[in-house]
Amino acid sequence: MGQPIDLIVGLGNPDPEYLVTRHNAGFWFVDALAAAQHATFNRNKKLDGDVADIDVAGRRIRLLKPMTYMNESGRSVTKALQFFKLEARNTLVVYDEIDLPPGRAKLKFGGGHAGHNGVRDVIAHIGADFWRIRIGVGHPGKREQVKGHVLRRAPADVEAEILDSIGRAIDVLPVLIEQGGEIAQTRLHAPQE
Repeated sequence: MGQPIDLIVGLGNPDPEYLVTRHNAGFWFVDALAAAQHATFNRNKKLDGDVADIDVAGRRIRLLKPMTYMNESGRSVTKALQFFKLEARNTLVVYDEIDLPPGRAKLKFGGGHAGHNGVRDVIAHIGADFWRIRIGVGHPGKREQVKGHVLRRAPADVEAEILDSIGRAIDVLPVLIEQGGEIAQTRLHAPQE
């Protein structure tokens, strides 16, 4: 049985200096989805975010990029769910994950925030029962280096791996919607050749 997804949220920071940083992998994901369907994001001040509509597997899905900065993403997500009358369990949040290597992406439902401030704020606003895609951006090795690591652009080869994993994660969206989370996870988590 498939999983209805009505809202896909990409987490990131809106200022131009952040656009190409690892921390904006969630924005990269929804931007790629929109571009593939020639959809345009429009600013919605009521939702504190940019919104676009796409179609995946015959289902209308709203894309959201919160413009609140990462640490206050939950405010925008809450407003979108209320405005569009959607449920958290039919929401997919996409974000960068330092505990996954570049080139890997993981899909799961529910769980904690694992120290990610954007996810922490979303959970504080809507609870933990939503779908997530974590895009691996790699760990710098030391905890004190994490902030600088995610707020810098990756080297070209690493960025290419991140973008490749985003493409593979996008490819499993129809599988998630039509066949459900378990099959989508199996496809996305399979080792790459």
